[in-house]
Order: sequence, then C-alpha cells, then structure tokens
Amino acid sequence: MPAELAQRERQEICDLFEQLGPDAPTLCAGWQTADLAAHLVIRERRPDSGPGIVWAPLAGYTAKVLQKVRDGTPWPDLVATVRRGPPRLLRPFDGPMNTIELYIHREDILRAQPDGQPGELSPELADTLWERLGPGGLAKQVPATVVLAAPDRTPKERGTGPRVTLNGDPGELTMFVSGRQGAAHVTIDGDPELAQKLREAKLGI
Repeated sequence: MPAELAQRERQEICDLFEQLGPDAPTLCAGWQTADLAAHLVIRERRPDSGPGIVWAPLAGYTAKVLQKVRDGTPWPDLVATVRRGPPRLLRPFDGPMNTIELYIHREDILRAQPDGQPGELSPELADTLWERLGPGGLAKQVPATVVLAAPDRTPKERGTGPRVTLNGDPGELTMFVSGRQGAAHVTIDGDPELAQKLREAKLGI
C-alpha cells in the first residue's frame, strides 16, 4: 500500500482540522475534531494506549491518555503532529498502517458537517480500499452469503445461505463495513430482514 496515499490522506485531514477547528462534529460518537486529532496522535506515538482501542478492559486508560493529549496540547501543535506523520521507525509502515484509517476519519469529519458530503475518491485510493475490503465480518452477522459489489470490479462474497448484495463504490463500502452504515451510500439487494440486520450490526475494521 503506497505511503503516498497515506500522506495525501494525512494532509487532507489536517487541512480539514485547520479549516474547521477543534470543536467540529464527527461521526465518532462523543468526539469532536480535537478528540479525533488526539486519537491519531496517540495511535502513532503512544503504543501503550493501543490495546484499549480494541480491548474494552483497557479502554478507560486509552481514554485518559487521549484526554491528556487533547487538553494538554495547543490545537495548532496537535494538528502539526498529525501532519508530520508517525515517528521515524514507523514511517516505512505508514501506507499499510494508516491509509484506510485516515480515509475513514477524513470521511467521519466531512459527513458530520451540515452538508454531509463525502470527499473525493481517487482511482488509486479506490483500488487500495477495494483490495483490503472483504465481506467476512458482515457474513458473521447474518445467515447469508454476503456479496460486496462495486462498479467494474469482480464481486467478493463470503458465507452460506441466501444472497445479500451490498452495492457501492469502494469508499462507501469501506464506510459501511467500518460501522458507519448510516452515513454510507450503499444499497442492499436481498432479503429485507437480513439487510436491516446488516444496517444495524455493530461493525468495525
């Protein structure tokens, strides 16, 4: 996954931070842009806080670290730290580690604003998102064969039973499978009850 894509997404999200300030809404429940910027900083620079992002018993510690960074760092410095990217030792992994994360959080900001419009999706980014997309997590939620379908791409499927097909471009499908179903421009073909279960499922990458 090219590091250039991660850098492009990083610069775009930092431009949004500077444009909107620290108090703008995001799709992340309870978070404003300052919380999101602090999350990106500690994700790259405070490995001790990492387990709490995915493991509930340590979530309280991660929240304390995030709050300390958010409240203890002037907003311009916080944005500048995000813009600089990861520490030197992690820079070779910037592409695979951060491209999708930064894309999703860029969209978390854009789609939470009053006009709710998604950002642009370059062909290179679309290819990268599609490469990483898979229906496995969705198939665990319903007794069905879940199909991901994007224009001009070979569909991906997983599971058994009746087919439920999610249609959208790779960016919209990425938002859906990352748990942003309500903000994703995705249509679902198949059994309405199964489709509704997918729209209400607790998902995440």
